[in-house]
Amino acid sequence: MFDIYLFLDIIVVLGLAVLALTVFIKNRADILHRIFVAFVVCIAVWITTNYISNDVDNSPRVATIANYFVFSFSYAASVFLLAFAVKLSGDERIKNFLRKCIIPFALVTLSSATPLVVSGVELQGSLYAVEFGPLATPYFLSLITNIVLAIFVVHRNKNRSTGDKRKSLRVLLSSLYLTFPVLILAQAVIPATTGWFGLTNIGVLPMLILVFGLYYNVVKYRLFDLRLVAVRTIAYLATIGTISIAYGLITHNLTAGALSRFDNGIVENFVNSGFIVLACLSYGVMKRNFDKITNRLFYQDAYDPQALVSELNAILISNIELNKLLSESSRIIGDTIKAEFCTFELYETTKTPRRIVTHGDQKFNESITKESLGVLSSNGEGIIIFDELTEKQEKLKQTLRASDIAVVINLASNLGGKRTAVGRILLGIKRSGNPYSKQDVKIIKIIADEMVIAIQNALRFEEIQNFAKTLEAEVEEKTKGLRNANEKLKKLDETKDDFISMASHQLRTPLTSVKGYVSMVLEGDAGKVSGKQKELLDQAFVSSQRMVYLIADLLNVSRLRTGKFIIDAKPTNLTEVVEGEINQLKETAKGRGLDLKFDKPKDFPELMLDETKIRQVIMNFADNAIYYTPTGGHIVVALEDKGESVEFTVSDDGIGVPKAEQHHLFNKFYRAGNAKKARPDGTGLGLFMAKKVVVAQGGAIIFNTTEGKGSTFGFSFNKKSLDPSHYKGPAVAEAQVSSEQSK
Repeated sequence: MFDIYLFLDIIVVLGLAVLALTVFIKNRADILHRIFVAFVVCIAVWITTNYISNDVDNSPRVATIANYFVFSFSYAASVFLLAFAVKLSGDERIKNFLRKCIIPFALVTLSSATPLVVSGVELQGSLYAVEFGPLATPYFLSLITNIVLAIFVVHRNKNRSTGDKRKSLRVLLSSLYLTFPVLILAQAVIPATTGWFGLTNIGVLPMLILVFGLYYNVVKYRLFDLRLVAVRTIAYLATIGTISIAYGLITHNLTAGALSRFDNGIVENFVNSGFIVLACLSYGVMKRNFDKITNRLFYQDAYDPQALVSELNAILISNIELNKLLSESSRIIGDTIKAEFCTFELYETTKTPRRIVTHGDQKFNESITKESLGVLSSNGEGIIIFDELTEKQEKLKQTLRASDIAVVINLASNLGGKRTAVGRILLGIKRSGNPYSKQDVKIIKIIADEMVIAIQNALRFEEIQNFAKTLEAEVEEKTKGLRNANEKLKKLDETKDDFISMASHQLRTPLTSVKGYVSMVLEGDAGKVSGKQKELLDQAFVSSQRMVYLIADLLNVSRLRTGKFIIDAKPTNLTEVVEGEINQLKETAKGRGLDLKFDKPKDFPELMLDETKIRQVIMNFADNAIYYTPTGGHIVVALEDKGESVEFTVSDDGIGVPKAEQHHLFNKFYRAGNAKKARPDGTGLGLFMAKKVVVAQGGAIIFNTTEGKGSTFGFSFNKKSLDPSHYKGPAVAEAQVSSEQSK
């Protein structure tokens, strides 16, 4: 007699088995896949043992044990269903809660396989009725809670999802709504409340709805991206089944026909064993042929993603010329993914023109630019897939369909935290007619990110090349102009130096005469001089002396250019030189209301110095301190023997030098802004020549200043190198100038 319940159970179990197998083959490492496989296996075991538990041909003991499996695996299925829903939703709070419930879940599952839930069975018509134990009620409450909570989580996740995922969850939710209420009523509520088990077999029928919903999700909405995997698995099973049937028919015909005359079963066993060995030996060959057949039938789009990325990277690394890079990349992408065409479109910028590079046969439609750009910028992911466009985007679908475009992906860079589009990739429909899978989309996104970097590098290289050509022409033109200007400046500089040299020589003779006559009058050679007259003549003498030093500076500048700047070093008593210069300036300092002090050292060594030039340096430092220190200020002149070196410093509490201008201070003709205001008649040569004189004799400049608080200028010499008994001549090269600037 035909058993309809057994037939339906077999169909459902086989359908679930194939689904579980394909999910497991697809990704056995992913936890979501594992949970789903566990759920499907539990349902399959529950359906199988449910049939066994109702079969009156079995003994009560077998029926009781089968019911243990029914109750334990149905509860385990509810737990895995809940875990699958939570994992799919990504809700961390529920995840943490479920982790805490692992032990209670395990205890309920184990207790359901004991007399605590199923105490035994009794015959009820054409099936066995379950006798419930003391924990049956908590068991059913926990089971229903798990299922209701799973449906709730799927419902909430559906509202938060978009695209195919939302549609897939909607189908799954509908399947759960239609399956579990009937299932719970028939398998749990009615038997537990009435004691009647007549609907337990019929209650399996709703599982057909769940199986259909799962398969519909796989084929229509690519749940787990199993569409091609499912087809391939079915193809393998069908092919292997066909071969098995063929071997079975051959061996059956041989044993029933040609071998039937042999009564001895040894021959028959030998033939069967031979065919089994032959099947094992031919397995490798058959598998390769099956792969070729299934690839040709179902896997026309198969490719190795890693090989695609590696080949593309080789092109990106080896090419810097943009057009060649785009052309080679579009060829590799289009041929590997097996698209009708692959097009790169780079947008026009102020520096680069618009570019369109295509591999394959494309009917490019300019109207897609504006429409697709709006969608690309609004969907967040920067990709348009034709199969996933909604009814609201019908206009864009029509435009893409007219150009046979299946995928549009944005090429955008993240510079400075801002996402800027540089172009896009347009992919045609696949030659096989299949839609783009999740793997395709994932690989295309990876390719797009790599292409953006390569395109930007190529654009920069192109820009640098163009800039280099323009710059080369401009530099050549500017260099020519600079050469002409430099020649003119050299001539002007020579003319200026010649004029300064000539003017200085012409001024020095009459100025020396003036200075000599003033000195004679001061000494009384022209008669007695009154106090007021002496004061005025002293001022005239100091001014004429200052003019002598200025003319000397101008002559030294001229000598520096012509290479005639010579250090005439002789044993020099630096104490007397400093004292003489300071004494000349005391009256000037007193007249300006300044306190000028010099503590003459009692014992100071003689040094090999150019007395005339070092005197100019001392006079310049002291004279600057007097002119740049306001009335009431203090100036301290110091000369110290520090053992290995000697130092001369002039410290004041004057206007100081602004920090921004300090590094220019010793340049020729340079004067700080506040110095120009305090003394408009300066030349900017004093400090320049002071440094040259000191460095030329092997010394170093001392410089320390703070704007508004004062300055310290001076010099230091190594005592041993200027000792008359060890002196080897003036410094050949300029020593490094040491300057300590206050902050």
